[in-house]
Amino acid sequence: MSDSINKEKVLEILRTVMDPELKKDLVSLNMIQDVEVNDGVVRFTIQLTTPACPLKTKIESDARMAFEGVQGIREVVIKMDARVPQNQKITETIDLKIKNIIAVASGKGGVGKSTVAVNLAIALAKTGAKVGIMDADIYGPNVPTMMGINQMPNPQNHKMIPAENYQVKIISIGFLVKPGQPLIWRGPLLHSTIRQFFVDVEWGEIDYLVVDLPPGTGDVQLSLAQHIPVTCGIIVTMPQKVSLEDASRGIEMFNKLNIPIAGVIENMGSMTLPDGSTLDVFGEGGGESMANAYGLNFLGRIPLDPQIRILGDSGQPIVISQPESKPAYIFNEIACEIASFISQLDLKES
Repeated sequence: MSDSINKEKVLEILRTVMDPELKKDLVSLNMIQDVEVNDGVVRFTIQLTTPACPLKTKIESDARMAFEGVQGIREVVIKMDARVPQNQKITETIDLKIKNIIAVASGKGGVGKSTVAVNLAIALAKTGAKVGIMDADIYGPNVPTMMGINQMPNPQNHKMIPAENYQVKIISIGFLVKPGQPLIWRGPLLHSTIRQFFVDVEWGEIDYLVVDLPPGTGDVQLSLAQHIPVTCGIIVTMPQKVSLEDASRGIEMFNKLNIPIAGVIENMGSMTLPDGSTLDVFGEGGGESMANAYGLNFLGRIPLDPQIRILGDSGQPIVISQPESKPAYIFNEIACEIASFISQLDLKES
């Protein structure tokens, strides 16, 4: 082996390899770990900023290609790993091992916000991330039903223990009230409950905590913003004009609360009929147009598919029960886009 091939030379070569989204080289991003050079074999670990990295394969390929033609190297062994960055604002506010908080909002009810939140949480967990979901929708706490869970474990050491299914930890207002009991909480009681869901729950280490907000722009949203720095928000809308008008208020709410918006998801888009044709029951394209008007990312369009509702009602979300379906594919793609947005955001703030 050439004497010139050592750890420093390996790092020099890898400084030419860029993360396509973060726009910096892998060495500057501290992604290269555990470099070893032995008898012409180079070994190192690429530690990504999220296991849901959509360009994982490209980054590995680019790193391998960087060593092509380099004398003295006969083999390159790369281990791919991931470590989600910690949002510094959260660290400065609460003593919890929650790295990032994703608030899922809609301007109005009935747009499938909880369905989106649940499938995104599971999609993130399937990549290997540590994920929790907090159901803060006081008007319709549907997350337990969709996640196939009806109660939490018994408390331990004076702390609530989240339920868990599909590798996602779950806390819901629905666990605290009897089925069918209406919630008419306001102000102080809501503030207290939201705070409890953070400080009185044994979350453990969480990479992404997905918070399913109630529709609108009321007390829960304000309470969440007051108690904890939210990493980013997501707006869920339907294509038709009425839904878009309400969704725009959700965008303005996040802007006023200084919460970065990861993007807009258009739910209940075109429906595919048995003959292969499509039907725009609620129209199509409105969510994308609204995202463009506000200068936001358009994260994707979820088709109107009865299986999404049927499987959600049965506690078997589509990303789990039909992972090869078009809706599941789209949910997985959106989850990766959100993870990428968070990585870029956390890098800027670190």
